[in-house]
Amino acid sequence: AFASNDAKKSQPKPKTNYKAPIPDTKKTRVVVVGGGWSGLSIAKNTKIFAPDAEVILVEQRHEFTSCPLSNLWLVDKIDLEYLTHDYIQGARNGNYTYFQATAIGLDNKNKVLETSNGNIEYDYLVLAPGIDYDYSRWTKGLNTQDTLTFENTLRTNYPAGFIPGSEHITLRNKILNFKGGNFLMTVPSGNYRCLPAPYERACVVADYFKQKGLKAKVILLDENNTITIKEKGFQTAFDELYADYIEYVSGADIKKIDLKNKTVTTEFDEFKFEDASFYPHVRGAKLLERIGLAKDAKNMLEADINPLTYEANGAKDVFITGDARPMGFSKSGNTSNSEGFIVARNIAQRINNTKLIKWEPPTTTCFSAVSIAPEKAIYIYTQYSYSAKTKAFNFAGTISSENWKKDGKKNANSIYSWATSLYYDMFGDKIIS
Repeated sequence: AFASNDAKKSQPKPKTNYKAPIPDTKKTRVVVVGGGWSGLSIAKNTKIFAPDAEVILVEQRHEFTSCPLSNLWLVDKIDLEYLTHDYIQGARNGNYTYFQATAIGLDNKNKVLETSNGNIEYDYLVLAPGIDYDYSRWTKGLNTQDTLTFENTLRTNYPAGFIPGSEHITLRNKILNFKGGNFLMTVPSGNYRCLPAPYERACVVADYFKQKGLKAKVILLDENNTITIKEKGFQTAFDELYADYIEYVSGADIKKIDLKNKTVTTEFDEFKFEDASFYPHVRGAKLLERIGLAKDAKNMLEADINPLTYEANGAKDVFITGDARPMGFSKSGNTSNSEGFIVARNIAQRINNTKLIKWEPPTTTCFSAVSIAPEKAIYIYTQYSYSAKTKAFNFAGTISSENWKKDGKKNANSIYSWATSLYYDMFGDKIIS
């Protein structure tokens, strides 16, 4: 279910009655919820474009861990230190405030954000809460208690590994300690987070098993009818590098997951596994639904916004960005970072009372490893266009490099230069390579 327009008009006032321990200000206050790639970009760039504004980043985590490049950490190719960064340092270098708390409610009428550590008044609010998982397609026919038990078992024992944190650590331990047999992974349909990441993960895990000489195979069950992005590069890697280590199955709509007997049944086949990582469908973070700013965009419950301005429908001066937004842009780090730049400039122009810019597309730049020994990768770059006639977004100016035999080493080197520059952009810290 999702919030109706009537629900938006009658949102409950915050339940807490105490203010967050933040000094009062006479400055224009911009509050950014979510310290991911979009939220960090917005916090930093709002201060650049509107230096007299007060910017507060509200984030529930104590430190940042990158989802981009985490596949290389899963197979022990890079250190965790490379992926982990300091919110305090980012705030200090960006001249904004980092406030560790969880956003739990919104009084849009009175412009008050409710958090676990008190209420914060705002002039402009940006919500960049990311994604949540949606396991509902795998729980059809189960009662409420069985559904909750099933979902909890998947999250605990077979995590997807696409929301940074503990599930990445669990998945890494599974991979590094795998003894052999079938390691099953899934690819959801729809605009899931980081389209190439499941295929990259299959490649690097297969390469890791190969280097260890394990009698092991990665079974990749893809709900889509074909590889969703960089098809040529990934398919040739599957065929030529991992013919004995990857079994790729397209159009694999999962009908049943038997956790007791460790089998997965699709429309046509049954697959046994020794271990697994189940990546379900994704949806916008549940915070949006709770505060009445989500819509049922093909059951993904993404943000209900004006797609050209990112402003929430029915909530003045509230913007929603990053992987929770409904446009068909890639749910990826670089896209969210460049998107944050655009939204920050839009907000700053309102603060400065200057003419608003016309719509501008974000940029998707994505490198994907296909092997770790030796390191080789493929690459894609794209922007997006908007058709006022069809009200649809399309790819524009796409450039790709999928010949990993020819350009693989150069692309692999570029993974680190890309990541280092983006980490520096968000945190201003010196990256240990």
